[in-house]
Amino acid sequence: MLSEMNGRERVLAALEHREPDRVPFDLGGSLVSGIHRNAYIRLLNRLDVKEEVSILDPLQQLARVSEQVKQALSVDVEGVGGRDPKLWKAEITEGRKGTCYVDAWGIRRIMPQGALYFDRYFPPLAEATSIKDIERYPWPAPEDFLEFEALKREVRRARETGRAVVLQLGGETIGKAIALLGLERFYTGLIRHPEFVLAVVDKVLECKMALWEYVLKEVADLVDVVVEADDLGAQDRPLMSPVMYRRYLKPRQKKLFEFIHRLVPKAKLFYHTDGAVYDLIPDLLEIGVEILNPVQVDAVGMEPQRLKVEFGKDLVFWGAGPQTKTLSHGSPREVRDEVRRRIEVLAPGGGIVLAPIHNIQAEVPPENVLAMYEALREFG
Repeated sequence: MLSEMNGRERVLAALEHREPDRVPFDLGGSLVSGIHRNAYIRLLNRLDVKEEVSILDPLQQLARVSEQVKQALSVDVEGVGGRDPKLWKAEITEGRKGTCYVDAWGIRRIMPQGALYFDRYFPPLAEATSIKDIERYPWPAPEDFLEFEALKREVRRARETGRAVVLQLGGETIGKAIALLGLERFYTGLIRHPEFVLAVVDKVLECKMALWEYVLKEVADLVDVVVEADDLGAQDRPLMSPVMYRRYLKPRQKKLFEFIHRLVPKAKLFYHTDGAVYDLIPDLLEIGVEILNPVQVDAVGMEPQRLKVEFGKDLVFWGAGPQTKTLSHGSPREVRDEVRRRIEVLAPGGGIVLAPIHNIQAEVPPENVLAMYEALREFG
């Protein structure tokens, strides 16, 4: 019988495709495995935990999962990420149309009265017409994203918890270019004016690489997992053809991922993409992705058995928990059954960290969150 591991040992075993003493569990370790503040408040009440709720990510209204809740649910992951100083100081404003802020990239966001999340409005490069306009844009420096000394302290604190340390910085690359240009202009521009769109992607890439270097030069030895994210899939197919992805975006992701691997060679690269990305998984493996999140099992081609057989020796599946609709609207029994099935398929030989498929949404009842955890304890 395996001796009991701590959270970090458990996660590292799974990342090395070894079976730990139990399947590791992540809640709140990244901005794509968190919990909406409304669901978190109900969970606190269900656990009879009294605490003031802190917001980890204002865009998605994710709560910061407290140490007490992590201990109650045996969470194995400790997430760390930069916080935009401007965002957290003076630029969140209340107006007639709702709550607004402008982030470090100059992207404007609004949460209308009564809404649950912030939405983008008026892309800041919507009126740019030339590459010179792109070059003149006030691109952010690393210090615009975070307070470095505070981040170093947070990484050191995270390492002392005995959990695996997950570092997420700077957000998406493709997604940030979409936010700067607008969705329609980005995708049509890749066909009509690819050099213009790719100039924006390249500037985002440059900013992100500067941020990773700024941080990892001093904390690389303390980090177990680094997170990158870009949604490449819809529910039934990739968001662009594999040919277009390979021509324009894959080389840029390869450049970024290789750069990160050089800075932090011991850490694993976690890549978040929703949707039906089966056709792109070999490409992601080729450019250095080691962990796939969230494993959206209800998307076309993303059946767990198929993924385990074809990619399980090379890829770690981080997520693969109950489907969003089950967690939101199913019964605790249905949640339990889904967790059992995922573990039966994905856990043999290691290579799984269980987490919800994307963030736990606002309407998820606490009974279903607890059912996910209890099923993990029973079957994992």
